Amino acid sequence: MASTFPAGFVWGTATAAHQVEGGNWNNDWWAWEHTPGSPCQEPSGDACDHYQRYPEDLDLLAQLGFGAYRFSLEWSRIEPEDGEFSRAALEHYRRMCAACRARGILPIVTFHHFTTPRWLAARGGWAEPIAAERFARFCGRAARHLGDLVGRVCTLNEPNIVAEFGYRFGLFPPGRRDAALRERVNAIFIDAHRRAVAAVREAGAAAPIGLTLAMQDYQAVDGGEAVRDRERRDMEDVYLEAVRGDDFLGVQTYTRVRYGPDGLRSPPPDARLTQMGYEFWPEALAACLRRAAVVAPRVPLLVTENGIGTDEDAERIEYVERALRGVVACLADGLDVRGYVYWSLLDNFEWAFGYRPKFGLVAVDRETQARHPKPSAAWLGAIARANALPRD
Repeated sequence: MASTFPAGFVWGTATAAHQVEGGNWNNDWWAWEHTPGSPCQEPSGDACDHYQRYPEDLDLLAQLGFGAYRFSLEWSRIEPEDGEFSRAALEHYRRMCAACRARGILPIVTFHHFTTPRWLAARGGWAEPIAAERFARFCGRAARHLGDLVGRVCTLNEPNIVAEFGYRFGLFPPGRRDAALRERVNAIFIDAHRRAVAAVREAGAAAPIGLTLAMQDYQAVDGGEAVRDRERRDMEDVYLEAVRGDDFLGVQTYTRVRYGPDGLRSPPPDARLTQMGYEFWPEALAACLRRAAVVAPRVPLLVTENGIGTDEDAERIEYVERALRGVVACLADGLDVRGYVYWSLLDNFEWAFGYRPKFGLVAVDRETQARHPKPSAAWLGAIARANALPRD
């Protein structure tokens, strides 16, 4: 029997500006990619040239059957120096929103997806309270310009990942390794989100507003409950508690992590691994939706990222189908899940991993920039059109 989704369920795919646009040289990630000794395997360069080719990509997305597109604004293009706003850049993103609407696609706009302008990074970035104020100012200005073309607003993409990898483990810019500083950055991000919500509302936006959170299926093994709970508290719970009362929460998840009393455990010896090195575990999505519903009750949930980095497209289909069956089970149990947005539309720049991991429904020729939809693109697009999973 087919598994159907509620009327109005959102089906989409996602990208992020720095990962697909190309030429984003004025932010901290471009600087990080070109810093000797950083973990980046290659620079982003021209990426997928999405800044120029977005009409072609939106045509493809609509043809495949998707009704929503999540993309991000590049803050360093819009505000290249402190207090100097580019009308040309704002117009570019307004045209993107209008192009989505013209194709019957809901624009889900993320205002910060990992990249921060160089001028703010030079002032201490997200370790300094001024970042929250400057971000809110940017959000208000952008929201006024984009107006009612925006369908949903995501203030921050995975701020917990920026805090964790940028300030605790040193893998993201600014490359700090200070667990205590991570807590400070979390607090500043939460302040930034609250300020941004207020600024977007003051700008007259009527669209639902939320943030997106990186979540994992945290599991305890061999008596590791206390360690697991401590790690999960700092990575997820501080944000889940902060978004209570928001219009929605974007849940983003890919795998599980296991903790023993001695800390993080490797995947089991017989586990399947993705190109990212973590475990093939599509059941993480249902687990994270259920936990979000407990810690942030009454907040509608939207899956804003879920997918797999793999060269085997049949494996992508298997992963997504198992994940979606978990969503169906959550809906059957009464969870308020509003939609599913696959990561990603295009094979793109996967941060420190470069272009090797392939998350896209659409392959991109690195030499010609030609787009080549994979079988998984048509498969998931057909599910979106039917608003139902295929029969077992």
